[in-house]
Amino acid sequence: MPGGRLTHHERQEIAEGLREGLTYTDIAGRLDRPISTVTREVARNGGPAAYRADAAHRATTGRARRRKQPAAPTTSPTVSDVHGRDPEAVLELEEQFTEMMIGTGLPRMTARVLTCLYVTDGGSLTATELAQRLQVSPASVSKAVGELEQQELIRRERDTGRRRDRYVIDADAWFRGWMASARQNTMLADFALRGAQVLGTATPAGTRMQDIGHFFEHVGRTMVKAAEEWRQADATRRSTPG
Repeated sequence: MPGGRLTHHERQEIAEGLREGLTYTDIAGRLDRPISTVTREVARNGGPAAYRADAAHRATTGRARRRKQPAAPTTSPTVSDVHGRDPEAVLELEEQFTEMMIGTGLPRMTARVLTCLYVTDGGSLTATELAQRLQVSPASVSKAVGELEQQELIRRERDTGRRRDRYVIDADAWFRGWMASARQNTMLADFALRGAQVLGTATPAGTRMQDIGHFFEHVGRTMVKAAEEWRQADATRRSTPG
């Protein structure tokens, strides 16, 4: 399996594969490269929709040139240094996590903020810290955290000592998000069933609306049941020594 940096030709192959709608696995197979190499390359250079071979090659060349320059001294070790983590492996994890979250329907910036909170050991950051880490504007962070709060994937805490908000990710984040989604499904079910009555349940449109209502009604109940079962299992796991 070839190693080293991707060539310009390989980047053109990646771009062509994305245009054809191929998966990362298919593209990696064409190049005889690890899937992680393709995933990282695309994530670093705009994502599947915006990836351009020429721009990606120029950007990579620029990054390589900057890395050769002497690094400015730091006043404190990074988290990766403290825990002995491989910075490249952490970066790859962040990029893959972000792409997965985008695949679930989150906007890119919202996915980046969520990923940043998850891979931060403290599990909480201020808007200013998020903007600095992601190298984006505070306005971009504000919009992203608003979307995450709405979905209950993060929560806000007031840092009273410094009079600013911190955005927190915790063990219950996905539980809250899942339950918020379940409530949304219940609302859709109620709306669709009411709509079926308005349209007439014996009409084609009414029957269609009724089917939608029954679907979301079933899904909502199943989601709530699954979440409750998980919470019980998680409580048992945490209380069991070992």
